Amino acid sequence: EKESARAKAVDAVKNQDWGEKILCVRVNAWDTKWTYGDVIEVVGNAGERLEEVMLPKVQSAAQVVALDLLLTQVEINAGLPPGHIGIEAQIETARGLIDVEDICAASPRLETIILGPVDMSASMEMPSLAGGLQIPEYPGDYFHYVFVKILMAGRANGLQVIDGPYVKVRDNEAFREFCKRTEILGYDGKWALHPDQVTILNEVFSPSQEQFDKAWDVLEAYKQATEGERKGAVMFGDEMIDEASRKVAVKVVARGERAGRSRSTKS
Repeated sequence: EKESARAKAVDAVKNQDWGEKILCVRVNAWDTKWTYGDVIEVVGNAGERLEEVMLPKVQSAAQVVALDLLLTQVEINAGLPPGHIGIEAQIETARGLIDVEDICAASPRLETIILGPVDMSASMEMPSLAGGLQIPEYPGDYFHYVFVKILMAGRANGLQVIDGPYVKVRDNEAFREFCKRTEILGYDGKWALHPDQVTILNEVFSPSQEQFDKAWDVLEAYKQATEGERKGAVMFGDEMIDEASRKVAVKVVARGERAGRSRSTKS
């Protein structure tokens, strides 16, 4: 079955029209016997179009380094420039969470760090059969520490940070709430398991038109204050804005533009 799955992955990467989407193939974890074969087969035969490899159940920085070294050899043999393939690492165990800071700094290939909530729940021995879902008996957000630890490690190393799947695929409102749960912390996105979830994801993780326009206004006001008036800070309505405000606004504008936003025409 693994050989067949590899062949299907190669065929899909090479022959499907993916448009401008980033192509990433999930290989098996290092605690299986299939990882090296996955990398050799898929990257060796479809590496020209492939952009990233996802490594699940990452337990240590050494596992990321091992994948980096293997990718380099496969790239050279395939005539690809070393470093061509990026890495996405998924944190799904207590051990991986404890070592996430070292994991996020393990390789220049690393582009994204992802939380795997279901396996994480199992690793933490939580009393829930639907891993990653809220436990009514617990008064707070039992994953808050997990979310923040992964986020801080990712951001400290310039990585994209993604939340994992929500398994109740027919409960769109609950999915929306779970998206907001990590979006408000600063996560870049969340996995979708069903097409109906994609629209909700795009809505939650993209700035609203009002937020996008305000970010542009902040940038203009700050530019006028620093370049025209030689001030380091300025009042914007009832808010004081400074360099930190500018940095936040730049990120909001960039995220909005990626989502297809354009600035509203002022009357």
